[in-house]
Amino acid sequence: MKELYQIFLTSNGVQTDTRKIIDGQLFYALSGGENFDGNTYVEQALSKGAIHAVSSDLKWENDSRVTVVKDTLKNLQQLATYHRKKINIPILALTGSNGKTTTKELIISVLRQQFNVKGTAGNLNNHIGVPLTLLSFNESTDIGIVEMGANHLKEIETLSNITLPDYGLITNYGKAHLEGFGSEENIRIGKSELFEHLRKHSKTAIVGHWDKEQLKRSKGIERFLTSSDSKLIKAEPYISLEFEGKQCDTQLVGEYNYHNMLLAAAVGQIFIMSTTNIIKGLAQYTPNNNRSQIIQKGKLKIILDAYNANPSSMVVALKNLSKQSERKKIAILGDMFELGGTYSTTEHQNIAELTQQLQIDQTYLIGEAFSKVNCEQAQLFENLENFNKQFNIDKTQESVLLIKGSRGMALERILEIIE
Repeated sequence: MKELYQIFLTSNGVQTDTRKIIDGQLFYALSGGENFDGNTYVEQALSKGAIHAVSSDLKWENDSRVTVVKDTLKNLQQLATYHRKKINIPILALTGSNGKTTTKELIISVLRQQFNVKGTAGNLNNHIGVPLTLLSFNESTDIGIVEMGANHLKEIETLSNITLPDYGLITNYGKAHLEGFGSEENIRIGKSELFEHLRKHSKTAIVGHWDKEQLKRSKGIERFLTSSDSKLIKAEPYISLEFEGKQCDTQLVGEYNYHNMLLAAAVGQIFIMSTTNIIKGLAQYTPNNNRSQIIQKGKLKIILDAYNANPSSMVVALKNLSKQSERKKIAILGDMFELGGTYSTTEHQNIAELTQQLQIDQTYLIGEAFSKVNCEQAQLFENLENFNKQFNIDKTQESVLLIKGSRGMALERILEIIE
């Protein structure tokens, strides 16, 4: 590992995709299932300027440009942990069912007011993304932020062992990835693997003072609780909160983001930041990438929250829609993936019924699962193409439209027909 680490230190970073190779990068030949073998791209990576490659193909064992290992993914993870130990900077890891990426971006926005902070790019939060994130930290990085995702038990445990975080937080426990976890209790156990790692290594958990379940599961760990000296002033059209006696006006929508902000503020407090800088960081954050974005089209306000969806996030998004001041409220919802056959039918039906209970004026349900629900007040469509043929909206009437669905539904495409 020492020799490979020295090569890494002289490189322009790690790359796993030959389409994105730049001169001087270290290429890792990762494989994905039966249909993709990264080893076939080693020559291409080297010809494109890679300084070195890591492969599991024995044909390269006598080539000084290539390090041959048994398992390239495991080696990448080991290199990341080795690097993490060498740079020895404070690292915060976060996971949760909903709001991980938004909370991560809020934390970065806060810390950036006083520190050189680096964090997970986008949602590269899996067994490949986490090591790549760690390897992006360097001697100029003051604090590292690592987002960790999971869809089955023991995954957060593995990612924690790679990351070795000094601090950890869980945004919430919700009904995400039920298919992989198998039950809601397993989701709580799986996410809490981060707490167990912190407990084992005598590190610190950041816990929301409102979350009774997390308070229970984090007992015995050194804890830092979010400020109870805070309150939500308003959540519409954008969140305003009072924090440590000062008002903070933000660019985020949805009461559900209030707790994410308090978690980000707590991270700032851990690093002894001033209240002024914490508030400045919260206020400066602007949502993007189809997450809680506000788009105005004439008198039509669109809440674009189409990056992902699960039953828990659907519920809070619909409740937020129902509280909007606009007279007419419209919901366009797409299927929620990774629920599994046991839960999918029930959860989609529950969401359909909730739109009626909340008296949403118009509801459009799109996808294989949603098209099978029983909901008289909603219009059902098997796919987006069928929806697009029939959908028409009056932008001259004051109304608010929520667009939300799982990533695979790509509901942001609806914007094209609202132009």
